[in-house]
Amino acid sequence: MNNIQKKKGFTLIELLIVIAIIAILGSATVLVLNPVELMAQSRDGTRLNDLDSLRNAINNYLVNTTTVSMGSCASVACTTAQPGTTYNANFLGLATATTTNFTVSTVTTVAGAGWVPINFGALTGGSPIAALPLDPNNGNSGCLYGFRYEGTNNTFKLSTRLESSKYSTKATNDGGTNTAYYEIGTNMASF
Repeated sequence: MNNIQKKKGFTLIELLIVIAIIAILGSATVLVLNPVELMAQSRDGTRLNDLDSLRNAINNYLVNTTTVSMGSCASVACTTAQPGTTYNANFLGLATATTTNFTVSTVTTVAGAGWVPINFGALTGGSPIAALPLDPNNGNSGCLYGFRYEGTNNTFKLSTRLESSKYSTKATNDGGTNTAYYEIGTNMASF
């Protein structure tokens, strides 16, 4: 009978090789998945859904309301937006240097006092949206929502900056006049 027992376990070299393989696979996964881009894509998806829902709500309001009421926007072109870090004369592809009614608001009420000054509650059956959306990045990186309304023809445009490379072509192919911003609405002209 042999009294020598074999020891079971891993050698130090075997453990180091396994750790090195795990580190290489982890690094490759991070490089391939790019979590920063994935987060940007997620925020852009939210932006696209928010503006689409808001566009549908505004279209519903314009079609089903006999007397459109948008406060000071009713008789002149009006630009509003949620707050962000910087603004310029061509904010979100909406405002021009001659725009006099440019306001910034964080109000999300759908009763006419929000950053989109429409009383959605005036619709039969109530508002199609619970609250006005705000950008998921809270205006950081220049990404925020803008609204432009022209009262003579009851036309509007919604706009935002997209940040992911996946959705970057949406801004250039949306039919709007500013390729830096994603624009949707009933008037894509720069008004």
